[in-house]
Amino acid sequence: MIRLLLAEDQVMVRQALATLLGLEGDMEVVVEVAAGAEVAAAVDAYHPDVALLDIEMPGGDGLQAAAALHDAHPEVKILILTTFGRPGFLRRAMESGASGFLLKDAPAADLAAAIRKVLAGQRVVDPALAAAALAEGANPLTAREMEVLGSARDVATIADMAGVLHLSQGTVRNHLSVIIQKLGARNRVDAVRIALEKGWLPPR
Repeated sequence: MIRLLLAEDQVMVRQALATLLGLEGDMEVVVEVAAGAEVAAAVDAYHPDVALLDIEMPGGDGLQAAAALHDAHPEVKILILTTFGRPGFLRRAMESGASGFLLKDAPAADLAAAIRKVLAGQRVVDPALAAAALAEGANPLTAREMEVLGSARDVATIADMAGVLHLSQGTVRNHLSVIIQKLGARNRVDAVRIALEKGWLPPR
């Protein structure tokens, strides 16, 4: 029996997935959680074979949970299941140790087959999404620039950003100028929009 952890914050979606997977003769959902921060403790307590993680969850998104889970329990296979079919999310998922990346609108039979494949050591990724990720290329922003861009989304002013990031206002302005140039954006709001669309910034 394949033991599954299901991390999904929307109760109806989580219950529907658990019901569908429960119909498979070789699978059992042994634990359900609603937040990324709950994944580690659930894995320690229930020892699943495969963790199904949504991306957009409170308390740390599914990609952050995937990275932490892969570091602590590399034997647990990770399958990202999301509504966000963006190349940047796929790249981040693979970098976080995920073995598979499926969209929630995939047929239930495809999900069950993907679970069996990742447990067998295979990678499962939608071919069209994989091709798009390769064509798009890697995120051109550095880790610091991503931190600045994330702050630009969350706070209103340069002074606020400087305080949050513990940088001078001039340094923040310089980073934003480089970010806008690299992304071909009109301004910082447009830069945030571009990064969200490409999946470089996680959804709220």
